[in-house]
Amino acid sequence: FDEWNKGELSSYLIEITAKILRKKDDETGEGYVVDYILDKTGMKGTGKWTIQEAADKGVAAPTMAAALDARMLSSRKEERLEAEKVLASPEPPSGVDKQQVVDDLRAALYASKVCSYAQGLGLIRAASEEYEWGVDLGECARLWTGGCIIRAKVLDRIQKAFKERPTLASLLVDKDFAGELNERSTAWRRVVALCVTSGISIPSLCGSLSYFDTYRRGRLPANLTQAQRDFFGGHTYERVDKEGRFHTAWTDSHKDIGDANQRTAGEKLQTLSSFNP
Repeated sequence: FDEWNKGELSSYLIEITAKILRKKDDETGEGYVVDYILDKTGMKGTGKWTIQEAADKGVAAPTMAAALDARMLSSRKEERLEAEKVLASPEPPSGVDKQQVVDDLRAALYASKVCSYAQGLGLIRAASEEYEWGVDLGECARLWTGGCIIRAKVLDRIQKAFKERPTLASLLVDKDFAGELNERSTAWRRVVALCVTSGISIPSLCGSLSYFDTYRRGRLPANLTQAQRDFFGGHTYERVDKEGRFHTAWTDSHKDIGDANQRTAGEKLQTLSSFNP
């Protein structure tokens, strides 16, 4: 962590992590403090509020949601101790290059951090548009560099990206950040795959990678989800070849629902029509 803090990962949290990991335990005089701390994470509510707001605004925030889920699962200490007795762990893969893992983890962590900032800024933008706050996302990034636990070296570049393109849809499509994510993609996938096959939970890294892979696709299997929604609830769907809302009589028991456009009342469809791609 000391080494990582000298480069692109330089940040407050990386800095304090290095200090935490080297702190010896004064109570016992043996080992390190971190190994004596009960693995139940506390919460004050900010994570929950963030995810609630993200859901309300229709903004995907899987990295932060995964972190919140991890905290909640950690609080189930007694349940986990019982589960450990009956749920098997996979055999760890052999021939793993430790230095390769460290290098891959560094790349994956940076890519995931970029995704996390992208999600957070996306949420702020959505709230700003709804409540007409007029938030300058570049200035927001600058303020975080002052005295905040998420302050990091990368915020200077985030500020620059939004200063040059205030309508930038996402950090992920900024030319420089996109290049860095593409460059780290293989290492990112490699470390996630290693953890999954080893039975090691890394929810935020996985969540970030899924976010990245979903966002970079022009076409998703969401068409099947829409078909299912129309099948069981008559929620209608849009077509790729014509405008409007449509409903299909999937079986003989399905009936005409009338004006399909009226079925969308209350449905919140998110668009990026006001953004520059």
